[in-house]
Parts: sequence; structure tokens; C-alpha cells
Amino acid sequence: MLLPRFAQAAEYEFKIASDTPASHPCNVRTLEAAARIKEETGGRVDIKLFPNNQLGGGPDMLNQLRSGALDFFMYSTQLVAPLVPASALPGVGFAFKDTATALKALDGDVGAYLRKQIEKAGLITMPHIWTSGFRQVTSSTGPIRTPADFDNFKIRVPASPMWVSLFKGFGASPTAINFAELYTSLQTKVVNGQENPLVILETNRLYEVQQFCTLTNHMWDGYWVLGNRRSFGRMPADVQAIVTKHFDRSALDQRDDMAKQDSMLRQSLSSKGMKFNEIDVTPFREKLKQAGYYADWKEKFGAEAWTLLEKYAGNLS
Repeated sequence: MLLPRFAQAAEYEFKIASDTPASHPCNVRTLEAAARIKEETGGRVDIKLFPNNQLGGGPDMLNQLRSGALDFFMYSTQLVAPLVPASALPGVGFAFKDTATALKALDGDVGAYLRKQIEKAGLITMPHIWTSGFRQVTSSTGPIRTPADFDNFKIRVPASPMWVSLFKGFGASPTAINFAELYTSLQTKVVNGQENPLVILETNRLYEVQQFCTLTNHMWDGYWVLGNRRSFGRMPADVQAIVTKHFDRSALDQRDDMAKQDSMLRQSLSSKGMKFNEIDVTPFREKLKQAGYYADWKEKFGAEAWTLLEKYAGNLS
């Protein structure tokens, strides 16, 4: 009698969570990585995915990761900042001219520096970051064309000092709201706008409650695959290498997905009634300089981190 493949229970059973919908490219490629890992390890490693905040809100899942209740967690560079302040570095406003520059920095010296800081906090991270992309501003009241359009504009931001300070620098009224409550907050006019990559507008149907999208490219963001050090350390080195290899392969695949999606997403969102406009970033950057935004963050991050950032971004302050 032939036994079913992988009939025995996995030697290492892990949970990975995310705060994005199941259809998001991050989750699609994570499932592929998990399948390849299970295949190459002969069923020894079984990784189950829990997308879309199934295990709680982002901060709660980060705490679960630290305690070991969760083994892996895919989380924004910015939202790791309460635990690892340096992780907010890639999100400095208008730091990167394009995604290629951002990925060069995160695959290079900036990424190496940030991974060391994350390790100091007791977590591990896969070498390659996954792309979230540039963030864009949406509104239910009208397009953003100049910095003056942000005056007293009620905008939802994640619970991160980087976002709050950025939009305060523009003269807006940022409100930190958990992602799971975003749609309802827009629908009930608790806030008039929000900012996210285009893929989030699509997968979360935000076009239903937002009519205008301004292509600001104000902040680049990515997702780290974070791991609990004890969970990861349970595996022998050769198995660790397999897990790392396949997560990193999926990271590269997901980057390609996101690059191909951008133009398609704008077309798709336009067909659903969303109106787009572009901006000249120069007055927006000048507004931030005048508000002391860059000087403040240079001081907070410190000379070493800021020097690494400007190696790729050019002079910001």
C-alpha cells in the first residue's frame, strides 16, 4: 500500500501572518514559498499562512511574534518602528526617486544596517525585503494639487511617528487608525482621506469610499518577513537555509508582480470611477524642509543612518 505523500506530521510547524488581504501579491507569493519549502524539506517544515489580520491587529501580531505565539510576520518597515525606531528610515518623505533606487538601498547598506537593528530587538528577518511601493494620497473631498490643499485635511495614517510628522509638516490633520478600521473610518467620514500604495486601494476596495487619488509618491515602503529567533533557531542550519532561500525567491517574484501591476492598477481604478492627478514634488519637499521635518528626522536617526540613506537618496537636508 502506498502511503500518502508527507503522511507524517511535520517536524516544524510554523505560522506566518500578514495584515494584507489574501489576494495581495505578498500572500500569494508567501503560499508559493511555503509550498516549495515543504517540498524541498520532504514535509519537515509546514508553514501556514494567516492573512488579513486573522490573528489580530498589526501591533498585537508583532507582540505575538516576539513572544513566540507567532513564528513569522510580514510587516511594514514603518510599523516595526515602535520596536525598532531605525526601521522607519526608508520611509523618509520623498527620499527615493523610484522603486529601483529604494530596492538598491534596501538590498545594500541601508538594508544591512536595518537588519542589524532588528536583530538587536530579538527578531530575525529574511535578507530580501518585499515591495509595498510608493504611497499615494486619496480623498473624498477633492484632489491634492499643492501643499495648501493639505491645510486641516483629515487624513488617516498608520500609528507611526514618521507618518504623523510628515503630514503635520504639510499642515494636515493626521489621525492614526488601525488598518483593519480604515474602510469604515473613510465610509463614516471620521477622516476624509488616506494614503497607501495603489494595490491596497484595489484589494481593499477603497475606491468605493474615495473618489480622488493624487500620485504623490511621498513615501516608499516595503514588507520585512520577520521571524521569531527561537522558532527559527529550532531548525538546523541547512533547513534554515532552505526557508531563507524560498522566502527570498518569493520576495523577488513579488517585486516583479508589483512592478507589472502599477500601470494596470491605475487603469483598473480609473474604470471604477477614481480620478487621478500628478504633482510637482518640489513645493512639497520645500514645505517639509521649512517645517523642520528633515532636520528632525536626521537628528532622530543619527548621523550613521542618515549618511547611509543619503548615499542612495542624495542630500535631503
